Amino acid sequence: MTLLNTSPLAAHLLAIADDELILAHRNSQWCGHAPVLEEDIAFANLALDELGHAALWYALHAQLAGADPHTAPDQLIYFREAFEFRAAQICALPNGDWAFSMLRQYLWDALEDTRLTALAASPFAPLAETAAKIRTEEIYHLRHTEAWVKRLGLGTEESQRRMQTALAELWPYTQQWFDPGTGADLGEWGVPDPEKLRAAWEARVIPLLGASGLAVPEVKPRTLSRALQSQYLIDILAELQQVARLDPAAKW
Repeated sequence: MTLLNTSPLAAHLLAIADDELILAHRNSQWCGHAPVLEEDIAFANLALDELGHAALWYALHAQLAGADPHTAPDQLIYFREAFEFRAAQICALPNGDWAFSMLRQYLWDALEDTRLTALAASPFAPLAETAAKIRTEEIYHLRHTEAWVKRLGLGTEESQRRMQTALAELWPYTQQWFDPGTGADLGEWGVPDPEKLRAAWEARVIPLLGASGLAVPEVKPRTLSRALQSQYLIDILAELQQVARLDPAAKW
């Protein structure tokens, strides 16, 4: 696909954009199904925010590729094949119960805030400006999901059990967010080294999880390449892309 820029920085931004897109799609599936009306609205808005963040990252990738940042995001979302996506598998996992989705979103929000803080200091102005813009919303996301993790972890015996089960399912997948294939050797752009990012993220989430009555599983995280697509991702893209592909020349 001609819109794809395979430079290390562009590949890194594309992976972030794909994570945002797929997680936004999963979260949007809670619309009309959240446990309380207020949260139904809040989580739907959060999904819209993540979708907007994906569009910003796709636009920046397009800029690096010399493509039109206004039209390229739609092309990247609707007309790439599944094997060209680099979303981490954790983002495509089915929503499960409320504890699973909320915990996954918290883990992502903590990662985002940690990474965006570093990217906002990038010497590459378009990257720094995009990161700073996104972080203003991610701060709210993180406060919201932190509160839910504490609420469910320290709530009833049932809510704590569900949260611990969700953590056991999610934790092994988190390593893919720190795949050295996307983000290594990009220090000159202000991109944090994947291992250092993982260490900073763990230093942030593990104490919060512990304070919420949750124990991090003693399992080795799965080493998964972002080039490995799951059937869950393939199914999401089939649903997400079907309308646009009915008439690729349509104007939206």
